[in-house]
Amino acid sequence: MKTTTFLTFVGDQCGKAEEAINFYTSIFPNSEIKSIIKYSEGEAGGTQELIKYGVFILNGTEYMVSESNFNHAWSFTPGVSLFIACNSENEIQTLFEELSSNGGQIMVPLDNYGGSGDYGFGEKFGWCEDKYGISWQLNLSE
Repeated sequence: MKTTTFLTFVGDQCGKAEEAINFYTSIFPNSEIKSIIKYSEGEAGGTQELIKYGVFILNGTEYMVSESNFNHAWSFTPGVSLFIACNSENEIQTLFEELSSNGGQIMVPLDNYGGSGDYGFGEKFGWCEDKYGISWQLNLSE
């Protein structure tokens, strides 16, 4: 059995999936887009410029993606986030800045919470939402 995160871009985010995965694969090391399949003309669920099914890799971890122009009653929520274990101060700082910039938002500022008990996951922690609505928790391991 294998589990994989599947991101579905709907509502205001529909039409931004390809831009998002190009952005993610440009800022994470060892990353690539494996495949993108677009909807066929007249196919239910989307239009020819939308991703029906795609697969991309971020630092060795595979993710799946699609987008739908149906009127869904849901979208991305911070209640589900991608947790990234960073290996260096430079790595966590750069990723946090990139992910929270250009319309993203900071939910928990990047700081050292180790001794306070608030977010004591590691040496440094931050939580942000990117401009596509995806929530990211970044942690610098001790």
